[in-house]
Amino acid sequence: MEATTMAKSILSLTPHFPSSSAPHRTPQGLSPLILNRKTSSLLSLSKPSDRVLAIGIKGSNQMQNFAVHSNPDGAVAAEEQIPIEKQFPAYPSVLDINQIRAILPHRFPFLLVDRVIEYKPGVSAVGIKNVTINDNFFPGHFPDRPIMPGVLMVEAMAQVGGLVMLQPEVGGSKENFFFAGIDKVRFRKPVIAGDTLVMRMTLVKLQKRFGIAKMEGKAYVGGEVVCEGEFLMATGTE
Repeated sequence: MEATTMAKSILSLTPHFPSSSAPHRTPQGLSPLILNRKTSSLLSLSKPSDRVLAIGIKGSNQMQNFAVHSNPDGAVAAEEQIPIEKQFPAYPSVLDINQIRAILPHRFPFLLVDRVIEYKPGVSAVGIKNVTINDNFFPGHFPDRPIMPGVLMVEAMAQVGGLVMLQPEVGGSKENFFFAGIDKVRFRKPVIAGDTLVMRMTLVKLQKRFGIAKMEGKAYVGGEVVCEGEFLMATGTE
């Protein structure tokens, strides 16, 4: 049976609303339904106000999921649901790990930037650090509760700052690049194994005469700030 045909037959079992002006309420004792094709049973949706039916269509040896939407005027639309593993696009790669290694002097186990997803040389950069249980600091920090040390978050952010600074327009070189100071650093939430640390570093002020740069940085996990602060970098020439 085609998805739309099945949708129409199933929708005949569910309450309909005469117009869009009517309140979206389900009559007492009734609720939208889910058809489970494996068991041929009908199940109530978790939210009675939802007017969506999830239908499983068996074909080519695998289940296909469709959502059936019922409009106030009675129209029926069936659309295939995107699997969760395909819903979230990957971060872009402006600089990959090899390009990062060509700019920064750091190496294992202290290179803490895996990818750069936004890059404006001499202005700002956004880098990511994939935090995994295989990171060598987790066995000791802490064995029973793996948390990324705050000092390493700050170091990772400083490395993103180095990517901004070690450019011709800034005048820095990786042979003479130093982390000179930090101020107003705050740790908002713990970062644990499995998190993706997204770090934005922005150049605020550059004193070329003294080779000193002031930067502002923020680190995020899931869109929430986990660390922020002000950074001082010292640069030099070869």
